[in-house]
Amino acid sequence: MTETAPDDHFEALRDIEPPKEPRSQWADVWNQFKKHKGALFGGGFLVFITLFVLIGPYIWRVDPQALPKGREMLTLRDVRPIFVALWDFDAKVMWSRPLGTDNLGRDILANIIAGGRASMAVGWAAMVLSLVIGTGIGVMSGYFRKMDFWLMRFTDLVLSLPILPLLLVAVVLFRQPLRSNFGPEMGMFILIVGVIAITSWMQTARIVRGEILALKEREFILAARSIGTSNYKIITRHLLPNVISPIMVSATLGLATAIITESALSFLGFGFPSDFPTWGKLLSDAVPRMTEFPERVLFPGIAISLTVLGVNYLGDGLRDALDPRIRGR
Repeated sequence: MTETAPDDHFEALRDIEPPKEPRSQWADVWNQFKKHKGALFGGGFLVFITLFVLIGPYIWRVDPQALPKGREMLTLRDVRPIFVALWDFDAKVMWSRPLGTDNLGRDILANIIAGGRASMAVGWAAMVLSLVIGTGIGVMSGYFRKMDFWLMRFTDLVLSLPILPLLLVAVVLFRQPLRSNFGPEMGMFILIVGVIAITSWMQTARIVRGEILALKEREFILAARSIGTSNYKIITRHLLPNVISPIMVSATLGLATAIITESALSFLGFGFPSDFPTWGKLLSDAVPRMTEFPERVLFPGIAISLTVLGVNYLGDGLRDALDPRIRGR
């Protein structure tokens, strides 16, 4: 029998291909996220609409609230969008007003941009504030057993309240004091952001509480307690980094909820002043003449719908990508 040399054993154990570099967790998240076509659309559209409302005023330098005077009023009033001329050759169109004007001669494209800035600002601010409130209550409820019962009963109480009537009552009660102290626009901004945030933190609190309850019994938390780590450091260094995934998903859904709520308040006439454009306010102003000028309803309606749809798709993609049980399928 032929004896095998020791070097042959080592050659047999040697890898045929060179070892691959270990991949980071965020690389796996990105690869999973790319597979979700709706999430790519949602993220891309959210970036587009954000840049559109931020950079738009520097490109389209038309004052959204400028009212034409004299004969210019007759010229610029009720101008139809450019595309209407494709089927209506007698339509009043102007290349300098590609999306047309309203019954007062104000440029619709400029108002869409200005309204988007207001609606997106309210959405982002309310989402961040509600996220802070919900995360704080969820962490305290899940980590401190003595506070769990009372905080969750308070959360259930707020969830049982009718949100829209509560919003309307809060706006009516606090609108005038805030407008007197901070001005018409800033006062209403603070009021709407605060009211939306106070009435939309409950889902985040419940999600974070559930994650904290599961994490605080894990071995690494017990080890941190055994060496005398303070509760503050355990929460900030160990618990919060591990619940960032559900918080990010909740943030996207909260942004969509905030935009819809602000649009509903403005549509009902309880939002910003009448001369301050938002998507909901533009929609409300266009309703009385929607049969004659349907595009005035379509433009803000499409902007709201696509933004909310994109945010929801983004949230679905983040949920799938950040969940280790789904990642890799």
